[in-house]
Amino acid sequence: MYVYDKIDQRLVEERVAQFRDQTRRFLAGELSEDDFRPLRLRNGLYIQLHAPMLRVAIPYGLLASRQLRALAYIARTWDRGYGHFSTRQNIQFNWPRLEDVPDILAKLATVQMHAIQTSGNCVRNITADHFAGIAPDEIVDPFVWCEVLRQWSTFNPEFSYLPRKFKIAVNGALADRAATQVHDIGLHAVRNANGEVGFRVLVGGGLGRTPVIGHVIREFLPWQHLLTYLDAILRVYNRYGRRDNLNKARIKILVKERTPEVFRKEVEAEWAHLKDGPATLIAGEIERIERRFTRAHYQKLDPLASGYVLALGRDKAFANWVRRNVHPHKMPGYAAVTLSLKKTGVPPGDASADQMDAVADLADRYSFGELRVSHEQNLILADVRQADLHEVWQKVKALGLATPNIGLLTNIICCPGGDFCSLANAKSIPVAEAIQRRFDDLDYLHDIGELDLNISGCMNACGHHHVGHIGILGVDKQGEEFYQISIGGAQGDDAALGKVLGPSVSQAEVPDVIEKLIDLYLARRDSEEERFVDVVRRIGIEPFKEYVYGNHHQGSAARSRQLATA
Repeated sequence: MYVYDKIDQRLVEERVAQFRDQTRRFLAGELSEDDFRPLRLRNGLYIQLHAPMLRVAIPYGLLASRQLRALAYIARTWDRGYGHFSTRQNIQFNWPRLEDVPDILAKLATVQMHAIQTSGNCVRNITADHFAGIAPDEIVDPFVWCEVLRQWSTFNPEFSYLPRKFKIAVNGALADRAATQVHDIGLHAVRNANGEVGFRVLVGGGLGRTPVIGHVIREFLPWQHLLTYLDAILRVYNRYGRRDNLNKARIKILVKERTPEVFRKEVEAEWAHLKDGPATLIAGEIERIERRFTRAHYQKLDPLASGYVLALGRDKAFANWVRRNVHPHKMPGYAAVTLSLKKTGVPPGDASADQMDAVADLADRYSFGELRVSHEQNLILADVRQADLHEVWQKVKALGLATPNIGLLTNIICCPGGDFCSLANAKSIPVAEAIQRRFDDLDYLHDIGELDLNISGCMNACGHHHVGHIGILGVDKQGEEFYQISIGGAQGDDAALGKVLGPSVSQAEVPDVIEKLIDLYLARRDSEEERFVDVVRRIGIEPFKEYVYGNHHQGSAARSRQLATA
């Protein structure tokens, strides 16, 4: 866990005082709405359908137990008793009163947290692999590099008026668990032939109205040049990015219009003026930041504790949970545990204040006082002893956080949608719940196997529907809420954008469409190991399209024949 120094603490405290005065002046009528809007946005405060929404930064998804308790206190004191964890590894409070926000920010500052740059046209929260630091396939610990980027980007005057918001993801392992290919900048740690650490740099990825997979503009960037090279990228974007059209302002549009080859040359030309300059990183600076992280003190453990092995054999429910929600750890005898925030009937990503307090207690007892937030909107205890897993499972089961669905269909990524967001075309949460209820059978879910389902309430794609194996997008059709279905998307190393299946359907029809897609997949897969997305890639979307739309009025016998021949 990164521990603030005096400068970090002073920055957040001064920002609290500044925003307190700005809020006072706005409420007194001394600041207009137009004047106040950019000030509140830079402090993570939106105005949504029913109330303000405050987005709190959780840098690279890493939380201390004391911080989670502070979030629980905020939810209980100034909100409605819960918070929503987002795909940016942040937390959002949907019901604070404007006049209370300065007090909320002051509370956050007491535990080294803030809401700085969680909105506005700036560099947003840097995200990372939720198994950072403990993954067996890790090349470097990305937390240190994320903190370097946080310090570089916070209050940087060159980034105070970007054409649009800007998102960076860092992955330190062989497998890409940070979705680097769909970010404005994706950094993937690599080693060259000499074993030296560097980064593969991708630029111009993103979802939203114009989804794009990022382009590699440098295969190997030595770590010493990380900041100067990113400075060059941002300078080119600042110079040429569109400010006259909101829908064409993201860097992905600039890279596409100029072509990746031209953009790469422009970055390299800009970098020629910056390379080896004052922003060049040195080992001493990286070590300084690394020393500010607290580290787990691991014990030498039996890699397979006898009690753990016995529990696996005698308790099927526990074994199913381990299979889906427990993950490998680089240290023998330890494991990472995902606490599912996707229980049927609960909005995906939501956690109550009581749950947050209880998870903080679990982190203290079982995981060195730390936890992580994943971009899949779940919480993770990263350092649990295998010998404690059965006990942890019993405790999280009592909290409603032990649904064994990680990687399965009901582990739905979902934005708040039309229930809260003023930009949404349609609601997301009721659709997620309807799908969860339709597939609320763990045996069936495990038979279906790995399947990512993502829901967004509008084209801004906060639910990342483009990269879901099945993606659902809310659309407005003459004032009514409808949903467009896409299939074949993926994140990670094989990132791909889904293809639209056909005409949009009503909310009531969505679970039926999903069920038909699953029926055809199960009928056409070659083995239980072949995933839904693999079948889509192998046979294409046409058989799925025909089965969903071509048999709308057919009876069950006709559908069975079509399944066999599709």
